[in-house]
Amino acid sequence: MKRRPRRSVPAAAVALVLTAAGALTAVVAGQLLLGERPWLDYGAAARRLHDLRWGDLLVVGTGAALAALGLVLVLAALLPGRPTVLPLHGEPDSGVSRRSFGAALRTAAARVDGVEKVHLKLRRRSVRVRVRTRRTRPDGIADSVRAAVAARLDRIDPVRRPDVKVRLRTSRSTS
Repeated sequence: MKRRPRRSVPAAAVALVLTAAGALTAVVAGQLLLGERPWLDYGAAARRLHDLRWGDLLVVGTGAALAALGLVLVLAALLPGRPTVLPLHGEPDSGVSRRSFGAALRTAAARVDGVEKVHLKLRRRSVRVRVRTRRTRPDGIADSVRAAVAARLDRIDPVRRPDVKVRLRTSRSTS
């Protein structure tokens, strides 16, 4: 099971722009039908657009901006996002959310003796763990953290097992 995120932000942006354009068109059409002065003067807009040339900076810039926006929206629709549910071995449709997966690994690293603070980053193929300790001789802490995270990975048993990379920092107080 690989559940991917929905592309709700690009979809909402496109829907908002199209709704605003449709509402503006409806309001202007209603104003014209009622004989009132419309918000947008169609004649002035048509004259302004008729006076433009294909090589004008405004036309080229607007075209380039719209093409770039379209490319971003197409890429957002086609490229896969980061999975929100990671598949596990065992049951056919078993999975774990990225948040709970990271929390379990973070907890395993934090339980190692001498660890003061843990910062964990999940990547596609690796888990990066930054550990801080106050010990003046932090020998073996990085290996213990790596072993604890690896043991937790064995218990969780993800389909794609990430590599564990541990970075240790010491924060010695001067008082």
